[in-house]
Order: sequence, then structure tokens, then C-alpha cells
Amino acid sequence: MALTEYWNGSEQYICDSDLAQAFHMARVLGMPLLIEGEPGTGKTELPIQYALSCNLPLFVYPTGSKSNVEQFVARFDHVKYLRDSQIEILNAQREEKGLDKKLSTDARNSENLADYVVRGPAAKAYASPNSVLLIDEIDKAPREFPNDLLYALSHRKFIMPESGEVIEISEENMPAIVITSNREQELPTAFKGRCIYHYISFPDAIMMRNIVLKHHPKIHDRVVEVALDIFYQLRGLGLERSPTTRELLNWLKYVQKFSSDDAIEKIKKLDGLGALIKTQADMDKIKKSLAREISGSSPSYYN
Repeated sequence: MALTEYWNGSEQYICDSDLAQAFHMARVLGMPLLIEGEPGTGKTELPIQYALSCNLPLFVYPTGSKSNVEQFVARFDHVKYLRDSQIEILNAQREEKGLDKKLSTDARNSENLADYVVRGPAAKAYASPNSVLLIDEIDKAPREFPNDLLYALSHRKFIMPESGEVIEISEENMPAIVITSNREQELPTAFKGRCIYHYISFPDAIMMRNIVLKHHPKIHDRVVEVALDIFYQLRGLGLERSPTTRELLNWLKYVQKFSSDDAIEKIKKLDGLGALIKTQADMDKIKKSLAREISGSSPSYYN
């Protein structure tokens, strides 16, 4: 049976009630969970931390502009098959000549086509009940990629190339599948219809403080408060690319190397701004127009 116990986070991951319910529903129904939201909101971390906390096998497929179902499911290694076929012919010839030493095919047999099927993360996950499968940033893939997944998602099976082997799994034993998207392109309606959907909103300051403390439990409260004030001000400036949770955590990891008083001063002076801001236009806007204002007294977003 699939693991359908309610999971609401771990020591390393805060999972709010809406996300926890969506993840639970997906696992109970044997459907993928499609999570959309801004970069850095914890979409990718959900399946990773779930697998870690429950000690489950994790299979990851990071999608890109050249992603295809063959990479995701399985491919047939034609080069290795041809080489082994040639080796077997050579070995037969050597045997005819009375030579004992044979060339090795590493126990593969060219008559067994399954020996040459290289399984991708999808086939491995389907063959491993109670595993976790992450399809990360599917919006970066060509549009045909999610369309090509419709059959497998509907029928819960893959057919291995050349060998014809079928890897099939029941609804009850489906792996926990999480698909993430940053919404760089709209996904096909039919594909979204095969998924449970959830949008992760950007955390408010109270939730963000809890996230920070998960990752930096020994950080001084005043350091967190000052950092959050500035962080949310930066996000409110209409930048090309607003700083995300991941970048805030990296910034705080850096300033923690100093005493609390020094860390607060560095935060107010925007030291280490490159951990938060990722475009030159945003850097110039902050440094030239807003650095002095932000590093002085500021309204509190935390209270």
C-alpha cells in the first residue's frame, strides 16, 4: 500500500495546511501534485524533505529545453547492444580457434534486449512502490513533453523501448509524484487535469521568520527582524527579480559569521547584497536610489 499518512512537514521543512492537504490528496488518489509559484518558495524542497523524513527512495528529473520522454522514462542503448553483438561474434571466432580467453560483455546477452534498456527516473520510480518522484521545473521543457506524459499518468504504466517490457503500478502503490513549475509557460490543460494543483503563495513575514528559524535556529532575534524588514522592502520595490526565500537564507548564513551587532550593521548597509539581488539593473536601482533610505530607520514588516 502507498504511504498515505498525513504529512505536514519536518524539522527541515514547514508545510502549511493547504499545501499539506493538497499533497495528502495527491497521494491518496495516486495522482501527481503540480505545484506552481515563485522561484524560491520551497516547491522543490517538498518532495526532497518528504523523502528524507520518511526514508523513501527519491528519483529526480530536472527538466530543460531538451527534455523528452526517452530521457525521463527509458532509452535503449544501441551502441552497447551493437558492441556486445560484435563481441559475441568475436568470441565465437576465438572459440573456433581454440582460444580460451574471451572478451567480456559484463554478463549482458544480446538476445536479452532488457539488458540494454537504461531506465530513467520515471521507470525506476514506477518500479519502486512508495518511492518519491520529482519532476522539477516542467515549464522549462518543450510543450510536447507534458503532453507525452498523459498516457503514463492516465494508465500508470510505461512500455520499455525495444524489449517491450511493461512497468505498471496500481493506483494504491503509485509513487508520490511532485511536479514543479515557475509558470514560465502555461502547461497544457489536459496535463493539468491529470494532477492535483496547488499554488504556493510567497510567505508573509511571520511564516518567513519560522522558515528562517528552521534553517538558522541559533540566529539572534534582532538580526532576523532587521533582515526581514529590509528583505520585504526590497521585494516591494518592483525589481526585475525580487529576492526569494532561498536567497534570504543564504544572506543570513553569511551575516551569521559575524557578531549580532556587526551582523545588524552589515544588514543595514546591505553588505552581501549579491546574495539577494541577481540583476545589474536591480543592483543599480537599490544602490543609487534606495540604499540610504533602507539602511536608516524603516517600517517594520515583522510586527
